[in-house]
Amino acid sequence: MRWRGVPLDVLLAASGVGLDLLTTANAGDTEYLPAETNIPMALLVGLPMGLVRHRPVAVSLYLAVVLAVTDQLGSFTSNTAQILVCVALGVAGYSARVRATALAVIGSIFATAFNIADPGVALTGNMWMYSVLLPVFPAVLGAYLRSSAERLDERDVTPDALLAAGGVAITVLSTWTSWHSGTQPVWVVGLLAVVGGLSLGIARRLPGLVFTLQGVLLVSADIYLNDTVNTCLILTLIAIGVFAMRVVSWAWTLAAYLTGCLLSSIAVVGDDAEITGFRIGVLMTLVATPIAIGRYLGMRRAAVASERLRAEEAARAAVAQVRADQLAERERIARDVHDIVAHHVGAMVLRASAARYTAPDGPVADALNDIRETGHQVLQDLRDLLDLLRDPDRQPDLLANPADVVRESAERMAAAGLLVDLDLDPATDQAPLIARTSAARIVQEGLTNVLKHAGPGTRVRVTVSPAEEGLDVEIRNGRPPTAIERLPSSGRGLAGMRERVRTVGGTLSAGPDGEGGWLLAAHLPTRLSQGNAA
Repeated sequence: MRWRGVPLDVLLAASGVGLDLLTTANAGDTEYLPAETNIPMALLVGLPMGLVRHRPVAVSLYLAVVLAVTDQLGSFTSNTAQILVCVALGVAGYSARVRATALAVIGSIFATAFNIADPGVALTGNMWMYSVLLPVFPAVLGAYLRSSAERLDERDVTPDALLAAGGVAITVLSTWTSWHSGTQPVWVVGLLAVVGGLSLGIARRLPGLVFTLQGVLLVSADIYLNDTVNTCLILTLIAIGVFAMRVVSWAWTLAAYLTGCLLSSIAVVGDDAEITGFRIGVLMTLVATPIAIGRYLGMRRAAVASERLRAEEAARAAVAQVRADQLAERERIARDVHDIVAHHVGAMVLRASAARYTAPDGPVADALNDIRETGHQVLQDLRDLLDLLRDPDRQPDLLANPADVVRESAERMAAAGLLVDLDLDPATDQAPLIARTSAARIVQEGLTNVLKHAGPGTRVRVTVSPAEEGLDVEIRNGRPPTAIERLPSSGRGLAGMRERVRTVGGTLSAGPDGEGGWLLAAHLPTRLSQGNAA
């Protein structure tokens, strides 16, 4: 059952009326009011609680006025008004604006001071402190709960600290004047009062234990210190509410309700009190109020947790769907690449292999061999790339040492007609693999560009050497020996090298060397920056 809307408002109103009827059940005539006015006074102070969720500031100001008036009339309803105004201020702090809440707090401070001060007795500093703290504390507590409602969880001890502080404030401020009136030593009564208030701090963690402790203190107070019974009853009702919020089982909740009714009857029913059906109904309604509020808060908390879990699952599902879409797109790209590129490269290799068997030995045969081996290597690299596209979590296989790749590229380009001078510093083997691999790819692409744009017979010097915190790659070619017909070019070679160098946080420059040749220079850092590492 979800306690929302009108049922909850009716329950709050009934609980306010019931609380006053229980506290004034044995009250007789006063100087200004006969005993018959107890029920109208209870309605006067309790019914507005039905509006507290919607008009908390107005209800707070109204109860402050009722507090001052009933105090002047000598009505015991002033005690109920004092309690209910604190409840209304807590709701105002939680749901109303700061200025409106401050107005309600100021009005309640003056009403509380008016209630505390006896006729002809001036307010002392301690009385003023009590008058200020009593209304301010629930308003601040409500404001805190509003600001932190979304982040309270099992690891947050702030609500526990607030419950403990509120419990101590209630017990000490409302009972300290009666500590000396019992048969027990003052320090024992004071210690029990503090312990009873502090125990609320663990009510969320151990609700059953705290409820039992409050019940024991209530019975003890009824026997040894009757003036503190009402305070112990309030703590017991709070413990019942927390128990109902934390314990999901309806069976245990029913047991707590029946126990609460029994404890409340012990506290409010005297030996000479008349037991009627109306009073029993009021008492049962009073105990049902914290049970209903606790169950409502517990279901709200469970609903929020369930909604958060659904949101997290939806986010994970969305991420999984995006990843699935990306893998599907990668798969499509892999199929297209394989169908287009691999087909043509495979045909080229087959034709070069067939031509090799019919060609005589010599430069033509060497060129055909080189075409065939290069084609095989391209197909192998293409298969690895396609596997990586299909499964991005797969670690690509390293087919060769980067230094061997550099030497093989130089030898292949030399066989194709370039005059290659390779200067590969052995110290580069100490550099990280990613830098050495990038250097090898740059050498491959750079030598290919020289062959395409300068032609056979061009002298090229390749230098790969360690530099300060990195590797330097330099490919310098001289002036082409003759005019050549330029081979087809996609124009993406240099751009691809720039992207590769940028990925590892390096720099690349390319342009004429001023002597009719071309210079390609790259610096590859051996330590990735934070941005690139991410």
